[in-house]
Amino acid sequence: MYPSMSKVVPNEDFTLAIAFDNGEHGMLDMKPYLEFGVFRRIREYEHFKCVRVAFDTIEWDSGVDLDPEFVYGKCKMTTHA
Repeated sequence: MYPSMSKVVPNEDFTLAIAFDNGEHGMLDMKPYLEFGVFRRIREYEHFKCVRVAFDTIEWDSGVDLDPEFVYGKCKMTTHA
């Protein structure tokens, strides 16, 4: 079982600062994914910044969401979000 996201903050460099419900914090770089499939919907920063926590993961207004296991596995853990 992976921890749920409790907070997400979009950055202008297309990274996400993420806080997890277990107290960990991480940074997820979304740039490598923005040219593929549904992620093309969030290539523009105006769309990218519309991210929010939903249920146990994160999603965008455009209908894009991420699997919690993917988010936790790809995050580079930091000391703060």
